[in-house]
Amino acid sequence: MRPSLLSAFLSGLVFALGLGLAGMTDPANVLGFLDIAGDWNPRLAFVMGGAIAVHAALRPLIHRRARPLFAARFPVLPASRPDAKLLVGAALFGVGWGLVGYCPGPALTALATGASPLLVFVPAMFVGFYLAQVLQARRGTA
Repeated sequence: MRPSLLSAFLSGLVFALGLGLAGMTDPANVLGFLDIAGDWNPRLAFVMGGAIAVHAALRPLIHRRARPLFAARFPVLPASRPDAKLLVGAALFGVGWGLVGYCPGPALTALATGASPLLVFVPAMFVGFYLAQVLQARRGTA
């Protein structure tokens, strides 16, 4: 196995374990975070804050390197302004997340539980991914 694939697998595994340990595979925690007018649950805020803190601490150290471990160079992301496609996509993601309490990462992680809502949600999510690609191909956008 190539080192970059092993690194990607291990990163995904650590991410999945972190989601599980933090309770983010339980949609009640996500929905409780979104219920700011009711019984608010701050658990998701602590998970996000922890992730931001780790990123903020490690990013400067990583960028001191001449290049990444498994790539020729660091990616250069183009500066761009939010457009309609981004805003509509973010709104759809947020509405879906708020309705069911799952986003893609935790849903895939929690799929191992065999919970019946996930057996509907995950295939529907992949159908949505496919339909988005079909619509983009028809419009000629990437």
